[in-house]
Amino acid sequence: MTMSLSAELWPDVQPEAARRLMLAGVESFARVGYHATTTRDIASGAGMSPAALYVHFPSKAALLFEISRYGHEQTLALVEAVLARPDGPREKMRLLVEDFVAWHARRHTVARVVQYELQALPEKEYDIVAGLRRRIEQIVREIIADGIAQGVFTVDEPKTAARAVLSLGVDVARWYSDRMRKTPKALGKEYADLVTRMLGARVE
Repeated sequence: MTMSLSAELWPDVQPEAARRLMLAGVESFARVGYHATTTRDIASGAGMSPAALYVHFPSKAALLFEISRYGHEQTLALVEAVLARPDGPREKMRLLVEDFVAWHARRHTVARVVQYELQALPEKEYDIVAGLRRRIEQIVREIIADGIAQGVFTVDEPKTAARAVLSLGVDVARWYSDRMRKTPKALGKEYADLVTRMLGARVE
């Protein structure tokens, strides 16, 4: 990942040195895991002295929290944008899945850290991220419930279906790589077809 990508991922984070540390943290957490990563590893990956992390973040856990919070806020914004559209539930669900899957493929390294290192967060920070996750799930559940009410979807339990939809998208970050021939956009469209069928709607 490049420095220009760090600005794209975390445009509100200042100064640039803080973004460099977040980028180095993502790369190390994704490669060896949060617990196996040291603050020295992160600072070294950012091209800084061993003590540099503490100038911008009070701890390694605080760095992980910023990475995780930003990732969840970005995906929440994505699903909120779909919810606000005037489309019907079938179209909304297809767009949501396309965008959600494409994000997890395109940002697969960041997404792996965001989605799979949650348990390493301190309790207070975990609760904040968990709240963002609940809101994301709630939106997906609302769209599915609307689809059921309108006779578009045939599943029985919106909550279970919403978790299944999100799990499919999240799992993309686990196996997707830049070596894949299939683009994130194309993968998102394939997953949208799968989810449409899973929910009992027509694929057109």
